[in-house]
Amino acid sequence: MDRRQFLKAAGSAFTAAALHPCARAAQTPESRPNILWLIAEDLSPDMACYGNPLVKTPNLDKLAAQGARYTNCFAAAPVCSATRSAFMTAMYQTAIGAHNHRSHRDDAYQLPAPVKLITEYFQQAGCFTSNANGLNFDQPGKTDFNFEARRPFQGTDWRQCREGRPFYAQVNLYGTHRPFRPDPENPIDHNAVTLPPYYPDHPIAKRDWANYLEDMQILDRDVAQVLARLEADGLADNTIVFFFGDHGRCHIRDKQFLYDGGIRVPLLIRWPGHIQPGTVTDDLVSLIDLGPTCLNLIGEKIPSYMHGQPFMGQGAKTRDCIFAARDRCDETVDRIRCVRTKRFKYIRNFYPDRPYMQFNAYKKRQYPVWTLVQVLKKQGNLTPAQAKFAADTRPPEELYDIQTDPHELTNLADDKSHADTLSEMRQLLDTWLQQTNDKGATPEDEKYIATLNSTARQRLNKYLQSEANFDHQPTDEEYLTFWEKKLTLK
Repeated sequence: MDRRQFLKAAGSAFTAAALHPCARAAQTPESRPNILWLIAEDLSPDMACYGNPLVKTPNLDKLAAQGARYTNCFAAAPVCSATRSAFMTAMYQTAIGAHNHRSHRDDAYQLPAPVKLITEYFQQAGCFTSNANGLNFDQPGKTDFNFEARRPFQGTDWRQCREGRPFYAQVNLYGTHRPFRPDPENPIDHNAVTLPPYYPDHPIAKRDWANYLEDMQILDRDVAQVLARLEADGLADNTIVFFFGDHGRCHIRDKQFLYDGGIRVPLLIRWPGHIQPGTVTDDLVSLIDLGPTCLNLIGEKIPSYMHGQPFMGQGAKTRDCIFAARDRCDETVDRIRCVRTKRFKYIRNFYPDRPYMQFNAYKKRQYPVWTLVQVLKKQGNLTPAQAKFAADTRPPEELYDIQTDPHELTNLADDKSHADTLSEMRQLLDTWLQQTNDKGATPEDEKYIATLNSTARQRLNKYLQSEANFDHQPTDEEYLTFWEKKLTLK
């Protein structure tokens, strides 16, 4: 089924249901469909249903087979607090002052009017809103917004909703966030792992990647439990299920960067009787489109100020491109912007004098490949593809042909044969920056950044002493030996 047929079918089914007196999607709140978001952390489209032969994800594969699988869905930011601030408001985080990771934790920063959390619109529409911490439905799930939100959800469990009332529910699943969980049921041989060419073909990198895939298998079983619970409650047929990652996988060139590994995420949608099973679409979708799409599917008007747009139901729209942004992550100050069409990706680095691998205590503490790359660089043992990310500086502009270069390794920005494309992509980004009033151009307070740096280094030193058992500041080589042992390679 192509995109036009899919949208026509989904739109027609929704329209027919809305007009039927006993339909699930009728005008009264009590008969509207429920909405369930299953949100995974740090997850790229690496499941079996996206073509990975090593990983076992039968439950997510089944969910994809029962509904629609999107192959071009993107986060607006490659880190959790910024992307969640974006998709929970249907606004680009750079437009609402929520772009710096874990910012505004203590200053009571409010969303600028008229922006609201999408949960407010669901509540106004008569929906009960809940957010669960994984399989623990008694605890509130992750929010992580870069602004103050007063009671963003009404409960933690859709079962707290009174009978007959529709709900909008989230289940936030920790799986695939570091530290990775081993899967004793289906261990993965790291020697069988095929890494992207921008990572060293090294046992440490392979074991770390295998651990990510094993954690994904555990995530798959968590999803199965949530869906079984929905089925046991008799709600599966009248609930639109969305499964997606909040941003890309937790590896060094992926999370916190605007390559596809950092912003491209899986998106699976099941709506029995409305979405043709086994649908696959390559439409460009941004996570900021999810809220408007859900409001559209329950017959609610989408606020005109929202940047997100509906991609299903009546009046569905298509995107020619998506935008994403990276700003300060932890103590590491950066500013990167990108625009991506189906074929091309344009990246603008606002700090080209700085390396990609600026110091970041979290990555030094949690990512074994971070230290591996630094050691191999000293030894002169990185391939040209791997050396690009480890370079001391970076180009101000990057342009990639995704069709011929899916790993984004050949920068075409200086290629005269692509001058017209470069100019067009520049203009797209410039227009977006201006129209959305990108606030990333205003730096944060230097004293605040200095405090973040000091705190981050203290935490790293504490980890090195208490967890890695170093009684001195280890060299990279010594630290790499620690990782070899921890990953049971020696």
